Amino acid sequence: MRKILLGSCMALSIMMHPAAQAQKKSNISEQQHTFTLGQHDFLLDGKPIQVISGEMHPARIPREYWRHRIQMAKAMGCNTIAAYIFWNYHEPVEGQFDFKTGNHNIAEFIKICQEEGMWVMLRPGPYVCAEWEFGGLPPYLLRIPDIKVRCMDPRYIAATERYIKALANEVRDLQITKGGPIVMVQIENEYGSYGNDKNYLYKLKSLWDENGIDVPYYTADGPTAYMLEAGTVAGAAIGLDSGGSDGAFAAAERQNPNVPAFSSESYPGWLTHWGEKFAKPSVEGIVKEIKYLMDHKRSFNFYVIHGGTNFGYTAGANSGGKGYEPDITSYDYDAPINEQGRVTKKYTALRDLIASYLPKGKKLPAIPEAIPTTTIAPVKMETYSSIWEHLPTPVASVQPKPFEAYGQDYGFMLYKTKLIGHHSGRLRITDLHDYATVYLNGKYVGKIDRRLGENTIQLPKSDVMNPILEIFVEGMGRINFAEHLIDRKGITDRVTLNGMTLMNWEVYGLPMDEASIERLSPSRPEKDKPGQYFKGSFELDQVADTYIDMSNYKKGVVWVNGHNLGRYWEIGPQKRLYCPAPWLKKGHNEILVFDLHQTEPASVSGATSLED
Repeated sequence: MRKILLGSCMALSIMMHPAAQAQKKSNISEQQHTFTLGQHDFLLDGKPIQVISGEMHPARIPREYWRHRIQMAKAMGCNTIAAYIFWNYHEPVEGQFDFKTGNHNIAEFIKICQEEGMWVMLRPGPYVCAEWEFGGLPPYLLRIPDIKVRCMDPRYIAATERYIKALANEVRDLQITKGGPIVMVQIENEYGSYGNDKNYLYKLKSLWDENGIDVPYYTADGPTAYMLEAGTVAGAAIGLDSGGSDGAFAAAERQNPNVPAFSSESYPGWLTHWGEKFAKPSVEGIVKEIKYLMDHKRSFNFYVIHGGTNFGYTAGANSGGKGYEPDITSYDYDAPINEQGRVTKKYTALRDLIASYLPKGKKLPAIPEAIPTTTIAPVKMETYSSIWEHLPTPVASVQPKPFEAYGQDYGFMLYKTKLIGHHSGRLRITDLHDYATVYLNGKYVGKIDRRLGENTIQLPKSDVMNPILEIFVEGMGRINFAEHLIDRKGITDRVTLNGMTLMNWEVYGLPMDEASIERLSPSRPEKDKPGQYFKGSFELDQVADTYIDMSNYKKGVVWVNGHNLGRYWEIGPQKRLYCPAPWLKKGHNEILVFDLHQTEPASVSGATSLED
């Protein structure tokens, strides 16, 4: 079987797919195929197929652009789409699932893949990493003080069972065994980099089995012995993150010589944290790896072929050697298809490479037309309101607690107390997650940034008899990888002043979700006190994609017509936030900015790209 020509394999992968045979879309599901695991190969209808997959995430792409991005992947030479499903995106409130609205509609995404002649590898987690908030796990789990995740903790397993049942109901009939495009389902994700609870992995497999998933499974781990031993499941294909060498595939064969191995994540780009330069791996590196995989007839998945955007509060964080490392809003990833869906040099180079392996006379599909872009003239912004005029009813707490203890998952929180005993000196927050602005008697004192390892600030002396301390905390992305996943937000333990624990706090939750932003009303904020909203409007004759340039602001969040574009931060490298055309309107549009530091309005404008 291994001697089959790659050209024949490629032809098989393109020609045997139902949508590639010019069948009517209504007849696609009637075409019955099989996808199984051979000893070394993936088998489509009993014959070897080289899976050439491009990964993209429905939650990161406006629903209106799903088909375009899938077509872009196909035109680069892919026959498969890999897709992470983010549990916390679909169950934001415990027990309440959304698989229907907007780009939550996973079944629709999968059906579009099939209509475009693509197979699907489903990556449902429950944990996925993906530089996504909490690695896809729902933050409501963190309301349980001693919760353990990614193991057989019964509280975690009960929630996982509910998620798997709900998701299986959406995708069960879209498996290849039912005439659909789903050919494989991944069990967990890179578990060998985290833990060694094999009971947990087999529990997940049994849950999928019980809920009607009957396509082959695979795992994905780094190509090292200990990761593969801890992270693989008997009978499942072995994914390698990444598998670009003889040594990587030899490691997989040593783990299990009787199942196929493939490069489940080949990296054309890489992630970027706030305060870094944009990660831009070379074109030559990924071309070399893919050439190796093509020459050796190995299946592979581009992670990612198109990244998209961490809209709202969905960007995650790492906790590597530098400490806390929050991810930027853009998930451009320096991928072959950029954040706005356009062709890059990597795309062209990889498309040319893959096309060179096609059988004589075969061609890749034409590249889809680019989505239009537009600039926006500078928008005059005006002071609109501030957090200080819109504080909710506080909750009394003897000592401060994290967001989750108050039932809040994202956004901001204000902690307020009266200073008794010590009135000035060294203020310490144990532990701050993640960024705080500190006020004494209503006057800004300074900031504390977890990213820099900061946890103290000097409070000045005050003439006020009973000084008022206010700590305004932004919860940024929860850690999404490795051992520090339990990453509650806000003040997670205590606050001390010169070693004295400060008691009796008033706590104000400010989630700044789209519902609360819609209710926001104008007010007259104190001119020099940070924590202000700025608002402006602009007119459009035609809608098109744009980027909102935030170079004139310091740190905060942007909404356009009520849609949360995500965070910006003057430390960069990202200064522009992607705003897709479906979120804009012909005629009147509104933009709202919340900034933690800015006290004077400044203009914003639209650009056509993430960078010049």
